[in-house]
Amino acid sequence: MPYIEEEYDVCVVGAGHAGCEAALACARLGLDTILFTVSVESIALMPCNPNIGGSSKGHLVREIDALGGQMGINIDKTFIQSKMLNCSKGPAVHSLRAQADKSEYTRLMRKTLENTDHLTIRQAEVTELIVENEHIKGVKTFSGASYYSKAVVLCTGTYLKARCLYGDVVNHTGPNGLQSADYLSDSLKENGVELFRFKTGTPARVDKRSIDFSKMEEQKGDERVVPFSFTTDPEDVQIDQVSCWLTYTNLKTHEVIRENLDRSPLYSGMIEGTGPRYCPSIEDKVVKFADKERHQVFLEPEGLYTNEMYVGGMSSSLPEDVQYQMYRSVAGMEQVKIVRNAYAIEYDCINPRQLYPSLEFKKIRGLFSGGQFNGSSGYEEAAAQGLIAGINAAMFSLGKDPLILDRSTSYIGVLIDDLVTKENHEPYRMMTSRAEYRLLLRQDNADLRLSKIGYEVGLISQERYDWVVEKERLIEKEVERIQHVKIGANAAVQKILELHGSTPLKTGTTLAELIRRPELTYEMLKEIDSDRPDFPEDVIEQVNIQVKYDGYIKRQLKQVKEFKKLENKRLPEHFDYDQVKSLRIEAKQKLNLYQPVNLGQASRISGVSPADISVLLVYLEQMYRKNKE
Repeated sequence: MPYIEEEYDVCVVGAGHAGCEAALACARLGLDTILFTVSVESIALMPCNPNIGGSSKGHLVREIDALGGQMGINIDKTFIQSKMLNCSKGPAVHSLRAQADKSEYTRLMRKTLENTDHLTIRQAEVTELIVENEHIKGVKTFSGASYYSKAVVLCTGTYLKARCLYGDVVNHTGPNGLQSADYLSDSLKENGVELFRFKTGTPARVDKRSIDFSKMEEQKGDERVVPFSFTTDPEDVQIDQVSCWLTYTNLKTHEVIRENLDRSPLYSGMIEGTGPRYCPSIEDKVVKFADKERHQVFLEPEGLYTNEMYVGGMSSSLPEDVQYQMYRSVAGMEQVKIVRNAYAIEYDCINPRQLYPSLEFKKIRGLFSGGQFNGSSGYEEAAAQGLIAGINAAMFSLGKDPLILDRSTSYIGVLIDDLVTKENHEPYRMMTSRAEYRLLLRQDNADLRLSKIGYEVGLISQERYDWVVEKERLIEKEVERIQHVKIGANAAVQKILELHGSTPLKTGTTLAELIRRPELTYEMLKEIDSDRPDFPEDVIEQVNIQVKYDGYIKRQLKQVKEFKKLENKRLPEHFDYDQVKSLRIEAKQKLNLYQPVNLGQASRISGVSPADISVLLVYLEQMYRKNKE
């Protein structure tokens, strides 16, 4: 029988958060792109928590937006509650988190994809890679059809050989009962790709009508909502918000769990995969934190047009009857009715150390990978990787250099660097503590850091780029002016200081020195700054932060300068480190395995010591001299 053969510039496999960003990036750069999904109903599906952002994850969404991605725009149009987290702490850890209307989020992203030029959506299961001489040539689907392309991006999420478990019940499906992808893993193995088996889980969804909210604490959104996207007008997101609710587990809950641990596939040995340390099941919490008498439980609405509520904090794979006992032991949930059971899901993913920082496979040219398939967890981590993988698949197809973000530029750079250089034995989750330059990598300045890169790539418009350049100029000029504004110890000034609980002046000072006081801000002091120009809110925010944290920022910039010295020292490709005699055996083994692209990346590999880096520096210098001669 005749087979279908089609040609595209890029094939993207999987239409979750990673696949959507990858496909949109390629298509918007003018490449004919086809996006495969096992079901068009699963496009941008949110199979677990109904929110976007959160601590450190909000940084990723802002960075995706600054580079020209879609996630921030989509959540700004479909959120039902929004909060800026960690406001009591410094700006480095402020992070946006928004509750999404899950069905609306999916619907809008699908609409965006369907109306993007150069992009074709295809419902089909990809079962095989077409590889010739270690170069990707395309993919084959279950029907036998072949789709040839210059580059392929794998964004298979949690679908490869997936199975969902609770108690002794095993369903061989993907998330939310959708079809799993059962054949591509074999093709990957045949082409030398190393696979891991990871697992994640999700809590039950319950009927809102069966919950007694009077026994819970109401959690409201912010009075003034801050949008995720730098292109969203802040006035457009000032909407009526929906509440979430807080309750707690108790000793009875924990007793039910302990009595039934032998029936949990997590503890019975049925689950083979490794789960995320930083998003544990309720069983893990009760076992590992046995001294805790209670754990937080958040009831979060799944949307405006459904009564389903997400039971945040109570992910589980316990049997159905135990789930009822467990959930009904919680205050306010005594009569709760379960709509969807909690479950664990196991799936195939790759060892991400097989990837370059561009997210291209080292052994298969033109094959890129993004999202949970790379051993990470979370919608935001997935979208960030998908965007970079998509950009680089486009760059590969166009014969251009890849985009590589390092640790000093972005949380995305930290995420990818951690994945490709470190040994990750469980799904990787982004955290602010992983970013050593986090004072520079704030969510509020993502546009200043990355929009120029997005413009150079081709995903940011001229108008948007011009505003970022102008914004940067306004900030620099105002920060410089503030340093020279003299403030005298007069009655008007003392009154303002007293009003804000600040110590009176004994002598004159500068406006900058006053702003650096913890209790004062640039905005608070506008009454004593008669020459201050009018600025948009985002400029005011940047001026305040840059003046207030000037010393800390300069210190981190100095650290970045030292970091760049190592990052700029390239290492040869496919190099045999056994030639470097003075390296320790473990260092040789690890360097041969990882094949780092530069000295900075080599320094972050577990098992490579500072002494080994010194040896490599000397060796590189000797190689340079020999080549020069």
